Amino acid sequence: MENRAVTFSQTQTILNGVNVPNVQLDDIQAILNMRDAWRFLLDSLEKPLTLDYICTLNGYIARNEALSWGKLRTGSVGISGTDYLPPVPTFETASTELQAILENNTTVTDKALSVFLWGVKGQLFWDGNKHTSMTAANKLLSAGAGMLTILDKDMEQFNTLLLNYYSNDNQDTLKEFLYSNCIQGIAFE
Repeated sequence: MENRAVTFSQTQTILNGVNVPNVQLDDIQAILNMRDAWRFLLDSLEKPLTLDYICTLNGYIARNEALSWGKLRTGSVGISGTDYLPPVPTFETASTELQAILENNTTVTDKALSVFLWGVKGQLFWDGNKHTSMTAANKLLSAGAGMLTILDKDMEQFNTLLLNYYSNDNQDTLKEFLYSNCIQGIAFE
């Protein structure tokens, strides 16, 4: 969980319902929000990925952490480290863009990475865009293609490539990095 000072064992303890000393309430809220988002996702795997579905994910992920959650943002935002200013999203445009990605004649993995990059660049919500986009991508990947997760060791390179993507709109380098480093498969023995 990006920018959270919580260890894996502390996270497990929080998820088990036990208080952890010296962990910020905001960090506990974020962990519980992600738990609830994943519960929703796992309980609704049969449902199609739509903009309404993504809004619901954001409702779980950004709950009590953003101006509003589960709804597209209605104002301008900036992104640290870049001059790129994402346009204020409209439901119609975002739905059309998402549908185009999902209807593209490509692999599930490529669609998942495209959904992730579309969501983080579009900044559809006031907060929680990376987590929401990654969770939506993982819904697509849940068909057996692995799981998208950015490990701490890859975070600096990911952020550099992401800033480049904001500036140049070229997905190829970032997609290749994500594909090679951030999709964790399952080894069946």
